[in-house]
Amino acid sequence: MTYSPVTNDDVDELRAFLSQADLTIAGLESPAVRVWVDRGPDGSIIGSTGFELSADGANALIRSVAVTSTRRTAGEGTDLARFALEEAARSGATRAWLFSRRSGPFWQKLGFSLADRDALAAVLPDTQQVRLFTETGQLEREVAWARDLDDIAGRSVRVGQSGPAEMTCR
Repeated sequence: MTYSPVTNDDVDELRAFLSQADLTIAGLESPAVRVWVDRGPDGSIIGSTGFELSADGANALIRSVAVTSTRRTAGEGTDLARFALEEAARSGATRAWLFSRRSGPFWQKLGFSLADRDALAAVLPDTQQVRLFTETGQLEREVAWARDLDDIAGRSVRVGQSGPAEMTCR
């Protein structure tokens, strides 16, 4: 499966898609947010995945992993999440973090464990979600998850990709 990097032209459609999935839409236009989409035969977004790196590049905040409701339970969410983890590792991250209040079992199957949300906020303070959640007081209600990426760092590039995918939204 080949995923397309999100461009400025895709941001509004991605916001609508993520809003339907009840996921955070803040900062999607930031150059620091790397997001890819999967499109259906009609060209509409049917899946998304992405991450933001910490200032030192060692930590990645996985975000925007979603699959349209008609395509869930077919493994597509797992594929999208793995793609984000692989891209984060390729970008130099050694640890992945995320927020999820509803999807803990999904993330546990991908090697994530419960983590301290304040530790997440401390290593990823400049990410869009951490800033938003801190400013709005939502951080105290979030559930953090983390996993090391050492088992992913050496993976080869996915079929259909000629090298590390780049994403820029400006």
